[in-house]
Amino acid sequence: MLATNGPKDTSLINSDVGAATISQLTCNFAHIHSDVCSMEGDIRIHGKSASVYVVSASTFRPENSTIVVRPYTRKWEKDTMLRIREVSMRSSPPAPHSFVIPPRCTARHDVPALVFSTGGCGANFFHAMSDLIVPLYITSREYDRRVQLLITDYQPEWVAKFRPILDALSMFPVIDFDADTAVRCFPSARVGLQSHRILGIDPALSRNGYTTMGFRDFLRSIFSLPRAWTSPVSRSSGKKPRLLMVLRRHSRAITNEDDAIAAMAELGFEVVAAKPKDVSDMGTFAGVVNSCDVMVGVHGAGLTNMVFLPHNATIVQIVPWGDMAVACRFDFGEPVPDMGLRYAEYEANADETTLNEKYPRDHPVFTDPGSLHRQGKLWEIFLQGQNVTLDIDRFKGAMQQVYQSITTE
Repeated sequence: MLATNGPKDTSLINSDVGAATISQLTCNFAHIHSDVCSMEGDIRIHGKSASVYVVSASTFRPENSTIVVRPYTRKWEKDTMLRIREVSMRSSPPAPHSFVIPPRCTARHDVPALVFSTGGCGANFFHAMSDLIVPLYITSREYDRRVQLLITDYQPEWVAKFRPILDALSMFPVIDFDADTAVRCFPSARVGLQSHRILGIDPALSRNGYTTMGFRDFLRSIFSLPRAWTSPVSRSSGKKPRLLMVLRRHSRAITNEDDAIAAMAELGFEVVAAKPKDVSDMGTFAGVVNSCDVMVGVHGAGLTNMVFLPHNATIVQIVPWGDMAVACRFDFGEPVPDMGLRYAEYEANADETTLNEKYPRDHPVFTDPGSLHRQGKLWEIFLQGQNVTLDIDRFKGAMQQVYQSITTE
């Protein structure tokens, strides 16, 4: 399926793929995360009209002559998926029975095509990694960079931010699918990305046995991160384990962060404080994360930077008030073991939330947070509506256990 010659300009004006080619089209609509269609043969893609033509398809069925997919990986979120442009795959029966006249090729490629969308939640670093980068790795890594990426709902800022990763997965410039007027012919194509789980990879579902640890090694190579593993630090050596505190602003911020940083230093950590402006340059911040043994932060996208930690490092998630442990664990606790990391959790109690300043203690915010979840108010109240004021002694006690677990005498 893959050509062996090197990269080149593959344009061929007014040239068609051989008419005798028999094509195949198969789709998987069963997975909760995404729909994915794969095709081989005479494949013609016209991005401007969001159309993929599967010419002379042996798998043609009149009732399935047109299949529509929104190529994003949060299929269960209807509002998100409504923002994703539909891509239509139009198949025709083999000659001489074909009644569809496909457009003529204006550019020919000797590598597969991969079509996906960045129109979902990619501006958020957690969603960028979980919804796009990990699935893109699963789907495209097997091509060894000989694959053409075509992005619908093209976001220039997203492409610029993740260009080092995109360049490591494809040797060809990314194509803005929606603006592309060419009719591009490919020997094979996929529409949609495979996605196994939140921020992770299931080797049993991967055609090549990819793992989440392998994905993190891939990132480490891209950003030239020196530390593959972290080892216990000897307290008698005078060295201190490095602890990165990821600090938020506006919501779920630690209101007494200076006291928390001082307490961590008293325990024996070398503390690195990272404010939002410090994490904006992904490549630079990846190096900071990789230099640390522990990363601590309140639930939020910043914790996604754990993908850059060395193996065997520890991630500590501060769970905000509001019966949030299960949801927080789902995003940042459950993926940790497959990443080769350790996980610890500190759950804020009712005395540690600034919701005390807004609601009386007999309000459901304190007596029955789950009822507010069921009313759809989780985001408004418990994620966007509170900050955390840590009980320093209590937090220090929890972090003492982490310190003991990563150091030796």
